[in-house]
Amino acid sequence: MMEKILGLPVLASKHGADVDKLIIYVHYLMAALFIGWIAYFIYALVRFRKSANPKADYVGIRGHLSSYIELAVAFVEVVLLVGFAVPLWAHAVGEFPKADENPTNIRVIAQQFAWNVFYPGADGKFGNRDFKFVTQENPWGIDKADPDGKDDLPPLSNVIHVPVNKPVIIRLTSRDVIHSFKVIAMRVTQDAIPGVPIPLHFTPTKPGMYQINCAQLCGGGHSSMSNGRLFVDTQEEYDKWIAAQAKAPSGAASFE
Repeated sequence: MMEKILGLPVLASKHGADVDKLIIYVHYLMAALFIGWIAYFIYALVRFRKSANPKADYVGIRGHLSSYIELAVAFVEVVLLVGFAVPLWAHAVGEFPKADENPTNIRVIAQQFAWNVFYPGADGKFGNRDFKFVTQENPWGIDKADPDGKDDLPPLSNVIHVPVNKPVIIRLTSRDVIHSFKVIAMRVTQDAIPGVPIPLHFTPTKPGMYQINCAQLCGGGHSSMSNGRLFVDTQEEYDKWIAAQAKAPSGAASFE
């Protein structure tokens, strides 16, 4: 019920329910504080009106009620932090899918102003990359002598496909400035730092098409970063799409 009242966006990931729960609890606290302070404000207007207090009182408050209320608010904040926020963060950064879960591994390199997406081939291994291999014809520094990269799929632009109900691991970095990879429906946000590959993970639970946003102002074309799309497919649809990409020439991907 509270989710409808708050108007939270569609949820399509396994861990997202915990994120929404934290958001809802924080709103409960903010609502309680709002109502409490408004009530106190009205009480102060009435209790300390001029007609009831013709002479100023310079002693101030004599009780400890306000201190108790402040301690109670601090206690609730600690509970939210220790009981919800920290465990959620620990799960996001520490409990990555294991190899036996057969996660979908993807590399995403942000740049002004697009998301470049890379998939391994049938062997599930990415080929080696290094700055020393970067040329005008080889902008991604792919080691063409590495056999692991022979079957890697051609790079895609602004398109990510993943199968439903299967863990996804994205290793994210940037080619130029700091970007921020955000998929609201998956409840994931991660900065893309130049030269630093940072992993993030989620498990999609609802097939559909979802927008990829850049949550960091990255230049004059920042809004173009919202052209990215994440498609959550059934396993059969995903397998067909992967097979089609393996046959497609580089840069032939589209929003489908």
